[in-house]
Amino acid sequence: MPKTIRNEFEKKLTYDNLMQAHKLSKKGKGYRKEIILFNLKQEEYIMWLYEKLKNGTYRHSGYTIFYVTEPKLRKIEKSIYIDRIVHRWVVDNFLEPYFVPTFLNTSYACLKKRGMHKACLDVQNTMKHLERTWKEYYILKMDVRKYFQNIDKDILYKILNKKIQDNKLLWLLKEIIYSNEGKKGLAIGNYTSQMFANIYLNEVDQYIKNKLHCKYYYRYLDDSICMFKTKEEAKNALEKIKKFLENNLELELNEKTQIFKNKQGVNFCGYKINPYRLKIRDKGKRKLKKKVKELKYKIGVGELDSKEAKKYLCGHFGYIKYADVKNLAEKIFDT
Repeated sequence: MPKTIRNEFEKKLTYDNLMQAHKLSKKGKGYRKEIILFNLKQEEYIMWLYEKLKNGTYRHSGYTIFYVTEPKLRKIEKSIYIDRIVHRWVVDNFLEPYFVPTFLNTSYACLKKRGMHKACLDVQNTMKHLERTWKEYYILKMDVRKYFQNIDKDILYKILNKKIQDNKLLWLLKEIIYSNEGKKGLAIGNYTSQMFANIYLNEVDQYIKNKLHCKYYYRYLDDSICMFKTKEEAKNALEKIKKFLENNLELELNEKTQIFKNKQGVNFCGYKINPYRLKIRDKGKRKLKKKVKELKYKIGVGELDSKEAKKYLCGHFGYIKYADVKNLAEKIFDT
C-alpha cells in the first residue's frame, strides 16, 4: 500500500461503491423508517449523492442530539442517513485500507480480527511470559481524559494531511470533521469517528513503540497498558508520554492512570486479567444483572419481544464466554 494517498477520490467515487456503502450502512437496520423511505428511491438518491460528491457541492447536514447513560453518560450526535453512507464510503475506501496498515498490531479497537477479546488474550499471554522471565515487574495503565470530547480537529486534519495528497478527499474529510460544533470533539455516533480516534492516537502509539522502545504496549481506544521491569522505567516513560500527549495532541491522562506491581493483575477491556485467569469485573456483573432485569420487565409488560432482547444480549454472551467463570450466565439470567 502506498505511503500517501494520491488521486484516489475520483477512482473510488463510483455509483457501485456508494451503493455498496448504502448496503453496509443499512445492514441490520432495514426496519427503520428512514431506511425504508430511502430504499424506495435508492437509485435516485445514490445518483444524487454521486453528483454532489463529484462536483464538490456535498454539504454535511446537522445532527440529532440525544444522550445515553450506559456505560456512562454520553452525548450522541446522530447524522442523517445519507451522511452515514458517505461516512461508510470514506472509511471503507480510504481510511481503513490506507491508515490501518500503519497501526501497531497491539492497537485493537474497532479493527477487523482484533477487538477486546484479542486484546485481553494478548495482554494475558505477555503477563505469562513476563512472570517466567522477570517474575516481578510493573504495569503502567493509562487512560486519556474525556478522549472523544478533547480530540483537536485542527491537529487531526494535519495528521490526515501528512498522508493524503488528494485535494478532493481532504475537502470531504474536512467537511465531516468540522460538521459538529466546537474546535474540539468528534461526533460520537459517526462511523468515521472511531477510525479518526484510532488515527489520532496512532501518533502516541508510534512514539511509545519507536522512540521509547516499549516492547510490551497495548491499547484499546483511549485505554492503554505498558509493562516495564522496574518502577523507575515506568515513571520515566509516563512523564515522557504525558509531555508528548500535551505538546502534540493537546490531550491529558486522567486520574485512573497509575503504576503498580504485576501481582494484583490489571483491569483492561472490562476484564480483570491475571496470567492464568480472565475474570469479569464486579462492576460489569452488576451492570449486566441490572440490564437483564430491565429487559425481563420490558418483555413482561409487552414493550419488547424476546427476539429483540436476544439480539441485544448476543454481545454480552460473548463477553461472558471469554471469561473464566462457572455458571455465571445462568446466575445472571436467573436474576
